[in-house]
Amino acid sequence: MSLPLVVAATMTALPSTANALSSDVVISAVYGGGGNSGAIFKNDYIELANTTGSPIDVSGWSVQYASAAGAVFQLTRLTGSIPANGRYLVQQAAGAAGSVNLPTPDATGTIPMSGTSGVVALVTTQTPLVGCGISCSTAPNVKDLVGYGATANVETLAAPGLTNTTAIARVGALTDTDNNAADFVSGVPKATNSAGTTVTAGDPGGPGDPGDPTPGSTRIHDIQGSGRISPIVGQNVTNVPGVVTAVRLTGNSRGFWFQDPSADADPLTSEGLFVFTGSTSPTVVIGDSVLVSGRVTEYRPATGAQTLTELGGTINTIRLNGGNALPAPVPVSFPDAFTKSGSLEAQPLEPSSYVLDWLEIHEGMRITVAQDTRLISPVNTEFSELWVTLKPGQNPTPRGGSVYTGYDDPNSGRLMILSLNGAPAANVGSTLAAGTTGPLDYQSFGGYVLQATQLGAITEGGLKRQKVLPPKKQGDLSVATYNVENLAATNPAAKFARLAEAVVTNLGKPDILALEEIQDNNGATNNGVVAANETVAKFIAAIQAAGGPAYDWRSIDPNNGTDGGEPGGNIRQVFLFNPARVTFVDRPGGDADTAVSVVRERPTSNQVSLSVSPGRINPASDAWASSRKPLVGEFRYDGDKQLFVVANHFNSKGGDAPLTAAVQPPVRSSEVQRVKQATEVRDFVKDLSVKSAGRAEVVVLGDINDYQFSPTLQTLTENGTLLKTLIDTLPVDQRYSYIFDGNSQVLDHILISPSIKGYSYGVVHINAEFSDQASDHDPQVLRILTGCNVDPLPTRCRPGSPVVDE
Repeated sequence: MSLPLVVAATMTALPSTANALSSDVVISAVYGGGGNSGAIFKNDYIELANTTGSPIDVSGWSVQYASAAGAVFQLTRLTGSIPANGRYLVQQAAGAAGSVNLPTPDATGTIPMSGTSGVVALVTTQTPLVGCGISCSTAPNVKDLVGYGATANVETLAAPGLTNTTAIARVGALTDTDNNAADFVSGVPKATNSAGTTVTAGDPGGPGDPGDPTPGSTRIHDIQGSGRISPIVGQNVTNVPGVVTAVRLTGNSRGFWFQDPSADADPLTSEGLFVFTGSTSPTVVIGDSVLVSGRVTEYRPATGAQTLTELGGTINTIRLNGGNALPAPVPVSFPDAFTKSGSLEAQPLEPSSYVLDWLEIHEGMRITVAQDTRLISPVNTEFSELWVTLKPGQNPTPRGGSVYTGYDDPNSGRLMILSLNGAPAANVGSTLAAGTTGPLDYQSFGGYVLQATQLGAITEGGLKRQKVLPPKKQGDLSVATYNVENLAATNPAAKFARLAEAVVTNLGKPDILALEEIQDNNGATNNGVVAANETVAKFIAAIQAAGGPAYDWRSIDPNNGTDGGEPGGNIRQVFLFNPARVTFVDRPGGDADTAVSVVRERPTSNQVSLSVSPGRINPASDAWASSRKPLVGEFRYDGDKQLFVVANHFNSKGGDAPLTAAVQPPVRSSEVQRVKQATEVRDFVKDLSVKSAGRAEVVVLGDINDYQFSPTLQTLTENGTLLKTLIDTLPVDQRYSYIFDGNSQVLDHILISPSIKGYSYGVVHINAEFSDQASDHDPQVLRILTGCNVDPLPTRCRPGSPVVDE
C-alpha cells in the first residue's frame, strides 16, 4: 500500500454540519493586532485545534473573516490536516510594526483583521458565506464561529474584544459550548502550528523571560482570585514563585502542586496551584523552591463538573533550591450545608456557610484531617482511594457507612482521599488516624479530593459479611437478585467460586435467582458472539461444587451490540432456579425482538399467563436503546401457585453531573431514559394486575440503577399503589446496596405486588462495604412465606420479620 493511502486511512472523515457546536475541530485562538502600534507579533492569526485522538483532514475547508457588521466575508483556503490533539495556524495580514514572526504557518491569508471587533468562521467548504446576516453560526457548513468585541454575529454572546497586545483563546479543555463569551478569554497572544511549535508574544531575553530566575509580578493568589474562575484565565504568566508540595508521576495527568508560603490578606484566594505537565513526568521534588511559567487555564474534567484552576500550555520551571519547609496545612473544617443552588461559578464564595465553597478557597493548598475519622467506603486498593466522614453522626449506617437519604442531603461530611503513595485494604467502619495531609485537588468522579502525601494509619473495624437466616418453614419460597459484575466464561475460576460461595452460604441457596450482568461466552471480545450458555453453565457448576443445588436456567440472548454495558460483552439478565423447588413454565416463541404480553386463558377468566416465557418487555421501544431489556418468566411453586418474575437492569447514571457540579442541584440527564423504562415495566405489571383482577403474584427485581426516592421508582411503583418498594420497609439507616462517592445508597431493588401477603426481606451485605469484592453490588433476598394468603394474617406472615443474620 502506498504512503498516501496509509495517511488517508488514518484521517477522520467529517461531514458538513449546519450547527456551530463542534466536538472535533474548533477555533482555538484569534488575534487581530499583528503589526499594529505596540504589537509584538508582525501578523494577525487564527489558530484551530483538533480535540480528537485522530488526525483530521481539512483540505477543502476555509477560515472566513468579516468585520463587526458581518456583511461580507473574506476567505482563506485550508490544506493538509490537523494532527491528533494538535493545532493548525493560519497567518493573516502583516502590519508595519511588530518584531516577532509567528511560527511557520500551516495556511497563509492576506486578510487584515480588526484588532478590536470582528467575526471568524470555520467552514467545511471553500464557498464564501453569503446572506446569513447576524446568524452565521447556524449557516450550512459552519463548523465553528467566534464573534469578538462589538458584534452581534456570535454564538450566544460575544467573546472579549481584542487589542494590539491581547488575543482571545478558548479556555480549559477546548470544549465548544456555543457561547463565545464563556468559551473565550483574553490574554497574551500565543500561537502554535501543526508541528507543535509555539511562540508567545513577550520580550525574549528581558526581565520576566522564562530563562531569567527573577520572580515575576504574578502570585498564585492572583491566579486563583476570590472566585471559582481565575480573573486572568487564558493569560500567560511568568516566573510565579512557590514551594512544591506534591508530585504526580503517573498517568496522563502528571504534574505537581506548588504553594506560596507568603499568603495575601484575602481569605478567599487560594495560595496553592496545580501545574499540568501532561504525560511528561515533572523533575521537581517536594520542598523545591520554583518559578513556574505557563498559561492560566480552567480545566473542566467532565460535563457539568466544576473547573480546576491550573497552569498548562508550555510549562517552564526554574528550580531555585531544595529542602524548603512546606507551608503549614489547613485543618479540614466543614460547615453544615453542602452547597447553595444555581450556577456556583456566578456566585460569591461563602466558605463559612457551604462545604463546596470551603473546598474551593483551599483548592491546590495543603490541607490536613486533624482528627480520627471513619471510613465510609472501602479502600479501593487499585487506585488508593477512600472516603471518610468528618461528621460521624451524619446519617450513619449500623455498619459504619453514611446512608444517602435524598437529593437534598448528600452528606456534607464526606471527603475523598487519594493516597499518592498507596493505601492498604480496609473496609467500611475502619478508622483513619489523624494526620492525613496533602494538596486539595478537583477531579471528575469524586469532585474535590485530598491528594495525600501522608496517610494516617488505618485500623480495621472488624466488619463481617452477612448471611441469610434459615427459613422458618421449608415451604417458603426465596427469590434473590444479584448483579455479578460482567461475569463471563473467560473470567478466572476464582471469580466463579467466590460468587458461587455467596449464593450457597450467604444467600442460602435461593429458589429463584435473577442475575444481572451475565456476559456472552467470550466476554468483552467483540466478535458477534451473543450466546451465554458457557458462562451460565460454568456458574451453575461452581454453585454445585460449593454445595448448592443443580440449578436450571432461562434467558434470552440479545441482538449483538444492542444492550449496552462493556463493548462486546452483550450483558443480559438470567434466571437460575432450583427445579426441586419451583417449576419454570416454558411458553415458546420468546426471542430478542418479540414482546411478551399478558394473556387471559379464557375471555371471562381472571387466570392469566404469558404469551411467551421467558419473554422481553416491548424490546422495540426506544426506552431500551443501548440498554438491557427486562426478562419476564412464569413460575409455579408450593403446589400450583403462579408467580411472575420480572428481572431488570435499567440504564446507568453515566452522563449525570456529579454531586459537586458547577450548577446545583446537579442535572440527572440519565434519569429521563430510566423513567421511560420504568413506564414500560409499570404498564406491563399493570396489565397483569388488571387482567388477573389483582390476583397475580408479581416480583419485579434487579439493578434499577436508581434510588428509592427517585422519579424512576415513583413511576415504576405508581407511587406505591401498584408495587411495594421493599427497601422502604427497612429502617432508614439500612437502605443501601451499593456505595458511590462515600454514600451508601440504593440501586438494586425487589418490588412486590399487593397480592403477596406474607414475606420477609433483606439486603445481604457481602460486597459493597469491603475492599475484597466479588461484585460491587450487594444482593437482596425476598422470602415469600407460605400459608399467608388469608385474613387475618398469621403472626409469622406479618411483614418485617428478619431475613438477614447480622
